[in-house]
Amino acid sequence: MTTQTAPNPVDLQALEEKLDPEMRFRALIPPASSVVKLLLIALSIFHFYTAGFGLLRETTHRGVHLAFVLGLIFLVFAARPNADPQGERSSRFAWGGVPILDWLLAVAVALSVLYIPYVFDDLAFRVGNPGFWDVAFGTVLLVTLLEATRRSMGWPLPLIAIGFTVYALAGPYFPGLLKHAGASWSQMINHQYLTSQGIYGVAVGVVATYVFHFVLFGVMATRVGLGQLFLDLASSIAGRFAGGPAKVSVFGSGLFGMLSGSSVANAVTVGSLTIPAMIRVGYKREFAGAVEAAASTGGQITPPVMGAAAFLMVEFLNISYQSILAAAAVPAFMHFFGVFMQVHFVAKRDGLRGLTPEEMPRLRESFRMRWPTLIPLVLMIGILVSGRTPYLAAFTGIVSCMIVGLTSPIQGMRAINWLGLVGFHVLLLSMAFIDWGMEADFIKLSLFMAGVVVWWIMQRFAGLRGRIDTSVLAEAFETGAKYALAVGAAAATVGIVIGVVTLTGVGFKISFIVTSWAQAIAAWVMLWLPASLADVNTLTLLAALFMTGLVCIIMGCGIPTTANYIIMVTVAAPTLVQLGVEPLVAHFFVFYYGVLADITPPVALAAYAAAGMAGSDPFKTGTQAFKLGLAKALVPFVFVFSPSLLLVTKGFNWNDFFITLVGCIVGIVVLAAALSQFLLAPMKRWESLLCFLSALLLIAPGTQSGLVGLVLLIPVLLNQWRQREAAGALT
Repeated sequence: MTTQTAPNPVDLQALEEKLDPEMRFRALIPPASSVVKLLLIALSIFHFYTAGFGLLRETTHRGVHLAFVLGLIFLVFAARPNADPQGERSSRFAWGGVPILDWLLAVAVALSVLYIPYVFDDLAFRVGNPGFWDVAFGTVLLVTLLEATRRSMGWPLPLIAIGFTVYALAGPYFPGLLKHAGASWSQMINHQYLTSQGIYGVAVGVVATYVFHFVLFGVMATRVGLGQLFLDLASSIAGRFAGGPAKVSVFGSGLFGMLSGSSVANAVTVGSLTIPAMIRVGYKREFAGAVEAAASTGGQITPPVMGAAAFLMVEFLNISYQSILAAAAVPAFMHFFGVFMQVHFVAKRDGLRGLTPEEMPRLRESFRMRWPTLIPLVLMIGILVSGRTPYLAAFTGIVSCMIVGLTSPIQGMRAINWLGLVGFHVLLLSMAFIDWGMEADFIKLSLFMAGVVVWWIMQRFAGLRGRIDTSVLAEAFETGAKYALAVGAAAATVGIVIGVVTLTGVGFKISFIVTSWAQAIAAWVMLWLPASLADVNTLTLLAALFMTGLVCIIMGCGIPTTANYIIMVTVAAPTLVQLGVEPLVAHFFVFYYGVLADITPPVALAAYAAAGMAGSDPFKTGTQAFKLGLAKALVPFVFVFSPSLLLVTKGFNWNDFFITLVGCIVGIVVLAAALSQFLLAPMKRWESLLCFLSALLLIAPGTQSGLVGLVLLIPVLLNQWRQREAAGALT
């Protein structure tokens, strides 16, 4: 049996930086390293403060956020990903390992961003009639923003933004329906820079108000030990069964993904433990990497802490975050269930063992050491479901992580530790739940500072010690800000795309084109199908869904999930809505297919990260990961035609929900058997084919299709039972 040791942390970091452009941070030396560290911590403190003690005026809040984010990108990310650190450090035109040009660009982009909220107060009077300095600063911001996004995320997203900008400027030269009057550069800057329809739009607002805080919470929760508790819990639940390490990967990635928010980071962190174990018990290398990659992509779609797109949905659809969480619950379960069943059938087919007691962590010991780390998550979820703002929930979670980290030791809770853990949480809850009236922000800040003073006294004179010290908090604030830089730049750049769409009206034109093509495809298919099987409207919607899903996957090959979601929601979702799809359902469809790109070759970042740890072929690993995640590709079609699966859609009824749910569960099991070529015994080709057809009919919403699927499954079940009985008799 093949053995493989887990990669060390340095190797994991190098792998993550190689595959994920958002993690390719420049190596700095003093004094620049100290300056950048202070700026990163200041960015986190700014968001921490505004979340807990009062948001600033909208334009000011977004301006400060963008000035920090874009300025820091020029200091943290090199102009070339493979730039020689030694060369940058030794250059005469560099300071602290950062070229002078990058310092100048950082200052220029910060000034151009802050020009809007801080330099002029008469912005409302200049919108539509920008002056010279408006155009000048707007041009600087547009150019430096594209460069910052290129450094932090690569070329695809800036090229898309440039393409949309060219379309806005050269409208008269485009053919047919895409032709429009065109905009001058002054008009372009006016719309993108002086209004909230462009760079300062809703995407930047959501990142500055919600996303940053949850990224910081994820880093904090990991530092105090919650991620390790999740992995220990997953190992204890699933490790002992057949193919145990792969099942641990599914459970652990789902839990850890709620904290990381990144498919690549999830695959690298959890995969460093699960992939070697999977190979050790007998899984093929490609399959081991694929399991981790497929499971890791589920973190962004799993309540209660989802990716940035969930908060964007709140703004775009003007619904509560609780509704988003409820809608996401069943589809997320379907994804992990589909991966789990394929893992199970492959383990049974190949006779793979589970983990031995010696190989599994002791859950009782792990829980005894780490149970306080659950408090921040419980508090955050409680505030989320209570109807309070998501940023207040994140603030509460972050402060709770601080309390747990600074007051509860890994072992040996003393009276002083209990006093600190309970007392400071009581103070935190009073800040979160008591209505302090007109002076609420001042009172909450005073309570917080009082808590800091009391903690210092307890730490200095009563020997209070926790599982981490203040240096870990500073590092977490620094790292959290680093992780949020790329998504901040992406949100601003996507604002350019949204601005062009609203300026030119191209979204309606694209919707018309897609609808026309879908209708033409439906008419052609109707020539070959009996009228009783489907109608033109259903086939038109189906064709539009296929086209939208394909474009989402293609776009997702080069840009992150959040940016992909925003662009597709702006351009493609209106088409689905015109065809009768409820807006919430259309948004979820686009979101799911954007996430699917992380395991879809030829550019499947999560699969490539897992392949690097498994020592397997990246393309084969990506192909296998897509097969494992096939349920995620099918379920969006299901909830489009049966919206009740999302629980909170209009016209929800329990009858449709249970019929669709049962059909999906049975269909996913049958689909997993077909793909694994094993159910009760090894399958013949005809059995796999019948199972695949049966699965599609079972997953498709409706009683009639489900009954036909069950009928197709009967001969397979009978033959599988006979084979199993025969094998049992031989043994």
